[in-house]
Amino acid sequence: MSGKKVFVVFGATGAQGGSVAEALLADGTFAVRAVTRDTSKPAAVKLKEAGAEVVSADLEDEKSLEAALSGAYGAFVVTNFWEHFIKEKEIKQGKRIADVSKRLGLQIMVFSGLENVKRLTGGKLEVLHFDGKGEVEEYLRQIGVPTVSVRLPGYYENFLTFFRPQKNKDGDGYSLAVPMGEVLWDGFSVKDLGGVVVGILKSPSEYVGKDIGLSTDKLTVAQYAAILSSVTGKDIKDAKVTLKQYANFGFPGAQELASMFEFYQMIPDRDVALTLKLNPKAKNFQQWIEANKEAFKDL
Repeated sequence: MSGKKVFVVFGATGAQGGSVAEALLADGTFAVRAVTRDTSKPAAVKLKEAGAEVVSADLEDEKSLEAALSGAYGAFVVTNFWEHFIKEKEIKQGKRIADVSKRLGLQIMVFSGLENVKRLTGGKLEVLHFDGKGEVEEYLRQIGVPTVSVRLPGYYENFLTFFRPQKNKDGDGYSLAVPMGEVLWDGFSVKDLGGVVVGILKSPSEYVGKDIGLSTDKLTVAQYAAILSSVTGKDIKDAKVTLKQYANFGFPGAQELASMFEFYQMIPDRDVALTLKLNPKAKNFQQWIEANKEAFKDL
């Protein structure tokens, strides 16, 4: 490992950080320092076995962040709104790591960001889990941390959880309840994020200062349903649910997700060509479904 620049990956046992750590280890250009709160987790042990230096740090603890970032060339940073549902907490965490990164002179930060919807819409719409990340993006630029913001769209993996097709009460068919109407909805597999970050780090000067909207497909809900149907053999249709209906579904975060879909209907910038330039192996939805059809066999 000696002689390699150190690249730090936060959230290394989560979906985004895990993908980044794995891709960097496979690429071999950098010495990977994987950050997690619990170094005894099976995923952390696996990273250590794969050659990463695994360290413990917490976005709430500045000293632990300083230790994790000490001597590093750069870092991948992800914050997690869904852990606490508090925008202000996410902003504080992001600003804390931004300040430490500036102080330590990091040469690049790849930040998992999103748009500040409240600012972009003049306060008409708030999407808390976007807005907090958007404020952190702005702060990173303001204090002069060399930053590339990668903005992920909906994960294809969410079709296995949040957006899993639901069996119709009156019949054999299934419904896909996503309130996008006829508007094209961007998608991306979170497992392909690592390849994107590796691509950015091959040409950092080309991307520092940019916001990169990721996507490997732009499809209507009906088109997503048709691809799901063709691969799984199940009859899956667009439920044609409205934003208002979705907001009233009653699960934790329903209103938050409805606001997100309202913003998605404004068609934010997500760039398929650039995503594939950075990671030529990134899967489109058809390829992802075919690779993961076993996960849908119990529909």
